Amino acid sequence: MKLNIGDNAPDFTSKDQSGNAFKLSDLRGQKVVLYFYPKDDTSGCTAQACNLNDNLAALEQAGYRVVGVSVDDEKSHQKFINKYNLKFPLVADTDKQVVELYDVWKEKSMYGRKYMGTLRTTFVIDENGKITDIIEKVDTKNHASQVLGLESCVGNSFCQPMKIPTLDGSHSVTP
Repeated sequence: MKLNIGDNAPDFTSKDQSGNAFKLSDLRGQKVVLYFYPKDDTSGCTAQACNLNDNLAALEQAGYRVVGVSVDDEKSHQKFINKYNLKFPLVADTDKQVVELYDVWKEKSMYGRKYMGTLRTTFVIDENGKITDIIEKVDTKNHASQVLGLESCVGNSFCQPMKIPTLDGSHSVTP
């Protein structure tokens, strides 16, 4: 079932990179950036994870908790986290229940070969567990800006540019 803005984010329990239970509803009361990605330590997935990690302070200042999900196992996630010093949890969805729940496990095609895989998709979830945005056209190198730029649109009938604090303390304006 395709999820839409305004839907309740489906709750799930799975394991994080350390094998600990991770339950989405445990983050109720906080905004969540729940991002689904195809595979640990590949070029696009690494760019996306590192961009979120490099801008984690700005995301946290805006009230977001970042959580990544892929079908890789805990060992793969732990290696990925250690290699890039990632500071947020990665959920190991080895049984594909979460990717199916969020309708991001789809047929893909590369070089004429069809296969099943995770569609790179981010769900922005508010403090009450409602989906406030779905980012399907992810800019892996600038994903934090995509998420933070949404702040100015939430609850408004029109969108204004938003000043986003950068790591050096200056501000950039999203178009």
